[in-house]
Parts: sequence; structure tokens; C-alpha cells
Amino acid sequence: MTSQIFSPGVEQVLDLAGIFVFALSGGLLAIRKNFDVFGIAVLAEATALGGGVLRDVLIGAIPPAAFTNLGYFLTPLVATAVVFFLHPEVARINRTVQALDALGLGLFCVTGTAKAHDYGLAVIPSIALGMLTAVGGGVIRDVLAMETPSLLRWDRSLYAVPALVGATLTAILIAVNGLGAVTGSAAALFAFGFRMLAIHYNWQAPRAWHRGSSNAGEH
Repeated sequence: MTSQIFSPGVEQVLDLAGIFVFALSGGLLAIRKNFDVFGIAVLAEATALGGGVLRDVLIGAIPPAAFTNLGYFLTPLVATAVVFFLHPEVARINRTVQALDALGLGLFCVTGTAKAHDYGLAVIPSIALGMLTAVGGGVIRDVLAMETPSLLRWDRSLYAVPALVGATLTAILIAVNGLGAVTGSAAALFAFGFRMLAIHYNWQAPRAWHRGSSNAGEH
């Protein structure tokens, strides 16, 4: 089995940390949308767990890990309480939240790809589900909040692409029988670094050819 890249205790801590930060981003969006406490909790849970649940359903890992590990389900509720009472303070450290979110992105694209491979998927589907694990919760968050998903917006810095690169590196490591704690961490850190550079330099994916010049007034 390759999905157990880290020791069980380390992987549990990393998973919960990633889930917590993703839940913070969902809760902050709910605050900006003026949701009540139930709406904040729903958006936090969906953001934190949505990608993993979608992956597990698609690969047949039923019931999904989010519903068999109580810590996974309760952690977003802790994040809900944090943003409910401390949202001005959390919003002020937005750069830190973005950095932690990027770390979660890197971790989940690696572990998601490895788990999909363990369930018998070929290279390309494993990569796709690794990326889905990392970004799926954010898509669900934006849809529930009635916004265009961030990864589909040309005016947002690259998000799905770093996850895709991290998932691809993981698939390559699996193919050469080289995936372990060190190499898996390296792939996750590469995706993290890619995402942070995209934020810093505002890297964006290109739009359709000549779209920017011929339709400069459209948004």
C-alpha cells in the first residue's frame, strides 16, 4: 500500500491541520456572505472535507474517511467556533492563512493521488483524483456561496495547477516505486512552493487567444 506515506500518527496530525485551515477559509467566506452560525459550519465542513469525500465516493472507499474518523468531522466545527468569535483577527492574518492553505493543498494532492492509486486506478485518473482531493472542497464552498469557483476565474492566482503538478509528481514517484515519507514530503512542498509563488507574483492561467485585447472591457 502506498497511501500510508507517513506514519499513522504523523499523517493524522497533518490531515487534521490541513482540514482545519481549509475549514477556516470556508468559515471566513461564510462570514463575508453574512451567513448565520449554521451556514458557517456547513461551509467550513464542505470546504474541509468535500474533496476527500468526493474522492472516496469515486474510488469506492465507502464510507468516506470523513465519516469514520470523528476527528475529521469535529475539526471543522472547531474552526467554525474560531471564525465565529475571532473572525476579525483571523482575517488580519490572511497571508498566514493563505500559506497554511497552500500547505494543505500540497499535502492533500499527494495523499489523494496515492490513495486513488491504492484503489486500483491508473496514472491519469489517480492524478485527477489527487487534484480533486486538494481543490474539490474549495469548489463546493464557492458553489454553496453562489460564487464562481476560484479555480475557474482568470483573475485569481493559480490554484488547481500547483495541485495538478504535485499530483503528477506523486504519480511519477509511485511509477518508479519511489514514494515514501521524504519524497512524498518533497512533492507536497513543491506544490506548496508553486502555490505561494503564484500568490506572490499573481500568476494566472492564459485566457482564450486574443481574448484580453479584443474584449478588454469585458469582465
